[in-house]
Amino acid sequence: MPPVELLTPRFARPTLRIEEQPDAAIYWMSMHADLGHRPARACFRTELIADILDYQRLLARRLEVESRNAPGSLAHVVLASCTDSFNLGGDLALFCDAIRHRDRAGLLDYARRCVQGVHAFHDGLGGRAHSIALVQGDALGGGFEAALSCHTIVAEEGVGMGLPEVLFDLFPGMGAYSFLCERVSPRTAEKLMLDGRIHSAEELHKLGLVDVLAPRGEGVRAVRDVIRNNRRIPHACNAMHAVMRTRSVADIGELMRITEIWVDTALQLGEKSLRTMERLVKAQDKRAHITPTPASAMAPAS
Repeated sequence: MPPVELLTPRFARPTLRIEEQPDAAIYWMSMHADLGHRPARACFRTELIADILDYQRLLARRLEVESRNAPGSLAHVVLASCTDSFNLGGDLALFCDAIRHRDRAGLLDYARRCVQGVHAFHDGLGGRAHSIALVQGDALGGGFEAALSCHTIVAEEGVGMGLPEVLFDLFPGMGAYSFLCERVSPRTAEKLMLDGRIHSAEELHKLGLVDVLAPRGEGVRAVRDVIRNNRRIPHACNAMHAVMRTRSVADIGELMRITEIWVDTALQLGEKSLRTMERLVKAQDKRAHITPTPASAMAPAS
């Protein structure tokens, strides 16, 4: 049975394709749903951030109610993309404008909203869901941070992921260090943040950053397998989530403090760095003529 795309007004999200299988507690959030109709960069635009936060809040409330009716149940939330890029990161055009106008408040508001979103995935929407990132296209900068915030990363072979912020003398400040340190050593995290390289899914799988490496075109099937395996042991999975939440280094206070450092560092950048950002924006614009992922690809676990 295919997932049901919710079309009622309260679920309508222009930048997201929301598909749900409530009976199985499976929820798909596919980013960039509007980009099949107009060319735009597959990055964290303000509209996308707002839609993600709105749906996260709505779903968290629903899962809270459902958890009372079915204690011990385990929901799954999948973050995916409707385009051939998972997510190319922060809105660099917005960054350039805010830096040139010395708009610290606006840049900080943007960064904090990003942190709220990644923390919600990392926290399992209040501890009631297992989050899965399905990476079928490049995940760069904030896109990689969003994937890292999820409990499980499923990536297809050949996909590129990395943190290129160092190319314009900045660092990834919306959770990268905290999320990386839960998977690799702080030294390895620092190296990944400062080398600026785009790494293949195969490389990151060997490092332990990608949990499931799937053949090209088999990512959805791999997600189904993760969900199916978790549903066999829901109480154990819920218990492990509770344990992880007690020792997670990525608490919301830490993430907010780090992103303030990011904002203050960004405001120190000069024209050379801003011109580099603008070149990257142009490169992203060239990728804006994209091929949407067909809705039939997003099939739930049986």
